[in-house]
Amino acid sequence: MPAPTSAELHNYSPAENLLADRVILVTGASGSIGGALALACARLGARVILSGRSVKKLENVYDSIIAQGSPRPSIAPIDFEKADAAAYDALAEAIGGEFGRLDGLAHVGGILGDRSPIAHYDVPTWLKVMHVNVNAPFILTKILLPLLGKSADPSIVFTTSGVSIKGRAYWGAYAVSKFANEGMMQVLADELATESPIRSNSVNPGAVRSPMRARAYPGEDAAKLARPEAVLAPFLYLLGPDSRGVTGCRFDAQ
Repeated sequence: MPAPTSAELHNYSPAENLLADRVILVTGASGSIGGALALACARLGARVILSGRSVKKLENVYDSIIAQGSPRPSIAPIDFEKADAAAYDALAEAIGGEFGRLDGLAHVGGILGDRSPIAHYDVPTWLKVMHVNVNAPFILTKILLPLLGKSADPSIVFTTSGVSIKGRAYWGAYAVSKFANEGMMQVLADELATESPIRSNSVNPGAVRSPMRARAYPGEDAAKLARPEAVLAPFLYLLGPDSRGVTGCRFDAQ
């Protein structure tokens, strides 16, 4: 089916049971956008797997999902900076053992790093940003592809950025990592297009009220920014059945 435009998705209104019985893993579920997405997916009927570094923050999202009367979620904490192969294997085994499949994988977790010139960029920080933002989504996607392959309608969604299309000064490793996310999304979409129902797309949330945005723009008036809940339409569209056949596309939420 032809992909909608980003503007068309701004007015997308998901059906009340859009994600009923779907198993969806959200990384960065302890953060602003990830937490909002997890709540929205659960509200639409999904069985959400909450993944992130902070168990306490994941438990808060868990409690919010239960409080809104949605299906009981699962918590799968993982620290992408420190996780080894055993941690990824354990996550895949846990999902497979409990659900037997995975219908959606939303890569929302990520870190900013430094906003400084390449000439002065701290090398360990560069490596950490690239590992968390690029290597971890690659490893997680690779190890979960067999479970996604067991779904009748599987979807992978990468979270990208406005600095992933044209490089901008002082965005360093973060911008480069988002270029890499776009590339990974496109490579996956092309590889899977003829051999698998798995679709691969990306969403640029735009400027959103969040701790990461505050670190990037400390002098900005956060009240003028979109709330995380306001940028979820493309994510929900891509994780649900309305986007069947749409792959290899980037959508701007604002």
